[in-house]
Amino acid sequence: MRMVLGLVLHTSHRARLAMASEMLTGVQLELVVYEQEREIRPKVQALLNRVRLDGMLLGRVPYDACRDLLPPDLPLTINRYAALELTLTLGRALRQGWAPAPVSIDTFDRSVVDDVTTALGMEPDQVTCLPYAADISYPQIIEFHEKFLAEHSDGFVITVRSEVTRALGNRDRVLNVVPLESTVRAELHELVLRIQSQRAKEMSFAAGIFSVVDFEGDSNLDRARVGLLNMLLNTPEFADAWVDTRGSRGVAVLAHRALFNEVTGNWSALPVVGTAHESLGIRVAAGFGFGSSARKCVVLAEKAVAQAEQTGAPCGFLMDEDGVMVGPLRPGATPLRFTYREHGPDLERLARRAGLSAATISRLAALDRTLAGRPLSPGDLADALHITDPSGRRLIRKLTASGLAVPQGSAQANRRGRPTSLYQLTIAAAIGEDVQ
Repeated sequence: MRMVLGLVLHTSHRARLAMASEMLTGVQLELVVYEQEREIRPKVQALLNRVRLDGMLLGRVPYDACRDLLPPDLPLTINRYAALELTLTLGRALRQGWAPAPVSIDTFDRSVVDDVTTALGMEPDQVTCLPYAADISYPQIIEFHEKFLAEHSDGFVITVRSEVTRALGNRDRVLNVVPLESTVRAELHELVLRIQSQRAKEMSFAAGIFSVVDFEGDSNLDRARVGLLNMLLNTPEFADAWVDTRGSRGVAVLAHRALFNEVTGNWSALPVVGTAHESLGIRVAAGFGFGSSARKCVVLAEKAVAQAEQTGAPCGFLMDEDGVMVGPLRPGATPLRFTYREHGPDLERLARRAGLSAATISRLAALDRTLAGRPLSPGDLADALHITDPSGRRLIRKLTASGLAVPQGSAQANRRGRPTSLYQLTIAAAIGEDVQ
C-alpha cells in the first residue's frame, strides 16, 4: 500500500529536501511550501482537506502554526536543528575568515549551543543564544540580534529563520542554517518505519470470545448461543472475520486487531453486547486477546472473558501479552471512577455547556480536586479515568471548547516525537469549589 507523507518546508529549502527524499520508495510526498509563516496554516488545512495523510514531517515553526489542525492520531516527526547543523554553520564562518566568536544564535536549544561551543573551546560570554519558543515573534528575534550586533562590531549572527535573514539582509555577517539532506533523509526513513510498524501492529492477529452468561424467557442455552452466533455473523463490522462456536456457551471471533479497534471505538465501548441483551434477551460477556500467535490470542481472550463474566453486567475486557487488562468495556461509554453523590444545578449547567453527562462532569470535577491545579496530558486523563487515549483526546477537546480546561504548554517525551500538550482542569472552580 502506497504511503502518503506530508512535508512542510520553506521555499528556500525545497530543492534540498526534495533531494533527501529521492531514495524513498513506495512513498508519495505532498509538499506544503511557504514563503512566510502566515501561509502555513491555510496551506496545511488545504492539504488535509485534499489528501488523507499517513504521516507528516515538519519543523517547529510550522508545527506550532498548525498543531490544532493535525489529527491526533497522525504520526509526526518534528524536525529540530541539531549539533551537526550548528557545527557546520560555524565552519562556514571560519571558511569566510571570521573568528568563531562573538556570535548570536537563535532557535537552537540552549543545550545544543552549550555542547557545541564547549567542545570547540569557545568562551561562554562570547556566545548569546535565543532558544526557540512558540511565543517569540520575528521582531523580538530581530531585535535580539540587532542589539548584539550593536554591541559587538566584530560579531556575526547564526539564524534558522529565513525572515530574520531577510530583515538583517543589509548586514554582511549573517549566516542562515540549512537542513542537511542526510538528517532529513534519516527522519523520513524513521517516520516511514514508524508508520509501517503501526500498520503491522493493527494488522496483527487478535481474538475475541463472546460467552452467554444468562438468558431470559423460555430460551435455553443452546438456542441463546445460536442466536448470539447469528447476530455476530450478521454484524457488518465482522464481515471479514472468522466467526464460529466455541464450547457450549461461547462464540469465537478471529480477525485483525484493527477490526476490534473499530468495533469497540478504539476500546471505549462495546455496543455489540448491548445489542445482544436488547434484541436477544441474553447477557453476554466478551474477552479480547492480543498476542504473538493465534493460540496465545485465544488463551488471553479466555482469561479476559472470565473476568467479564464476574462483573454481573454485559461488558468486555481486553488482555494483552504483558498481562495488562483493559475494561470493563460496556455498551455505552466506559464508566469513570470519580463521582459525587449529588449533581446539583451548577453541575447540570456545566454538563449541558460541555455536551457531556452530569455524571461525567462530576467525576471530572472530583479528578480536578485530586490534581489540585496540576496540569495533565490527554493521555494522563485517559489513564486516570480508565479510558483509551483517543477517548481522552476527544474528552479534552470538548472540555477545552467549553472552557472547562485550559492549555498549559507542552511536555516533550522524546526529542523527535510530537510534544504532548498539557491542560489544567477548571471544572471544580466553575461549580464554585476552591481547588486547594
